[in-house]
Amino acid sequence: MLTPQLLFARLEQLGLAHRTVEHAPVFTVEQAKEHRGVLPGHHIKNLFLRNKKEAMWLVVALEDRVIDLKRLGEVLGAGRLSFGSPDRLRRHLGVEPGSVTPFSVINDPDRQVTLVLDRGLVEGGPINAHPLVNTMTTAISFADLRRFFEATGHPLNWLDFPL
Repeated sequence: MLTPQLLFARLEQLGLAHRTVEHAPVFTVEQAKEHRGVLPGHHIKNLFLRNKKEAMWLVVALEDRVIDLKRLGEVLGAGRLSFGSPDRLRRHLGVEPGSVTPFSVINDPDRQVTLVLDRGLVEGGPINAHPLVNTMTTAISFADLRRFFEATGHPLNWLDFPL
């Protein structure tokens, strides 16, 4: 599993521009709003989900989206969804609870986790995400984030909100 420094090295190797700021640990959107300061662009929430058949999803949405898990499961054709356990999160995405991030797909080389993105992320400035820990926020353009996903082999699946 990668550290933030190894993630940054990989971003640089791929030629992806990014900027990172440090802050107090944050575990919720509300805490992030309180501690992140003024960072332009999109702020996100990330849901690590699973269904009864053990399939897994990482849903990346604008931070203020209201997400109904029952409806989300229907839209994804996944059935009933629940949050993945901390152990499952560590095993499949290599991060701790509170540090879930789109960057964590780098720790899923077998692509067992399906990546789902809010279409609202495409326009409007950089994406602000944790770089594998919740004590930093990294800004990256959507175009560069897309290149990152391509480099990890994770195809993009889109959601249009509201569901």
